[in-house]
Amino acid sequence: MDTEAARNAKESLELAFQMSNILETGLDRHTLSILIALCDRGVNPEALAALVREISPAPSKEPISASSSSSSSSCAGLYQP
Repeated sequence: MDTEAARNAKESLELAFQMSNILETGLDRHTLSILIALCDRGVNPEALAALVREISPAPSKEPISASSSSSSSSCAGLYQP
């Protein structure tokens, strides 16, 4: 990757991270960069967002019960043909 492309990628990640913070997603830069890379490789962004919402901790302070564990069906539709 050349210097200009690397700089553009870094600026794009920083912008996405700032938007993520404004929207209070709770995603760190590393996680956000992984999500962007997955989308770049063809993962369906809507399915990926649904998966992130499902596995993210609930905003309430109640303990997470064992019955709320995710099922394998949550990965359905991640890849777009």
